[in-house]
Amino acid sequence: MRSPEIKDADMPAPAAIIVRGLRKAYGRKIVLDGLDLEIPAGSIFALLGPNGAGKTTAVNILSTLIAADGGSVRVAGHDPARDPDAVRAAIGVTGQFSAVDGLLTGEENLVLMADLHHLPRAEGRRRARDLLERFDLADAAGKPAATCSGGMRRRLDLAMGLVGRPRVLFLDEPTTGLDPRSRRALWQMIRELAATGVTVLLTTQYLEEADQLADRIAVLDHGRIVAAGTADELKSLVPGGHVRLTFPDAAGYDAAVRVLTGAVRDDAALALQVASGGTAYEIRDLLDQLDRLEVEADRLSVHTPDLDDVFLALTGRPTLEEATSR
Repeated sequence: MRSPEIKDADMPAPAAIIVRGLRKAYGRKIVLDGLDLEIPAGSIFALLGPNGAGKTTAVNILSTLIAADGGSVRVAGHDPARDPDAVRAAIGVTGQFSAVDGLLTGEENLVLMADLHHLPRAEGRRRARDLLERFDLADAAGKPAATCSGGMRRRLDLAMGLVGRPRVLFLDEPTTGLDPRSRRALWQMIRELAATGVTVLLTTQYLEEADQLADRIAVLDHGRIVAAGTADELKSLVPGGHVRLTFPDAAGYDAAVRVLTGAVRDDAALALQVASGGTAYEIRDLLDQLDRLEVEADRLSVHTPDLDDVFLALTGRPTLEEATSR
């Protein structure tokens, strides 16, 4: 019997996905080289990486589409290699390329997916109607999917992955090609899914997407995890954070220059840029130094590296947004 002083809220969430030493190669090309992951149930986990890093290969192995060369995997408590049917019954998958049949209507696509899941006819039709309403797809219900907008087809694709009520959902670059409005609408749907207890493994090259959605992020490069943590933890790995102080008069500015050695000066703006990780301790120490001089800054702002900086520092390559904006 469990000790009465231990509350459920204190217990760690069970892992929905556990990966240890996962390996995959095609000939001499190593795609996954000892991948380790542990993803708690009900969380959103983002796997970042440039093209060719191994993101899609990892998803394909976890979702039973291809076999691994080595390592161990558990998805919803099952081994994809030994018990693929149990894994398939527990998961939903939305890949990079839409699985929507453009010749079928939105409702027909969902009903087809219900039939593939062997749902009873009445239940399958009811499930299709519920998902059409949930994903604001009433306009797509009765017309060929090929005539729908890109954002609507992507929502339909996501809805198809949920027909079987999965406990684990794999989203492989789900918002690629969407406009900003459609992307944000899909983000909200993903948040709502996680709030119901669905575990989401998201692969993406969009850093803002990972920053907005993920409880934890792992950066994958050349088949290996090169860093993992929360968005803030990853940002703290990259130098470049600083505090900018602006002073109301030249006397205070000059006094601060003398004591804050190494600060970057902006004489025209009476401002100093001081290297800092932006923690409360560092800012308090900085202000204490100014207090001892009886100098006050009239403005303070904290600047920290973003995930674009992290991605570039860890992989040596720009993000998709940066690459396409050039």
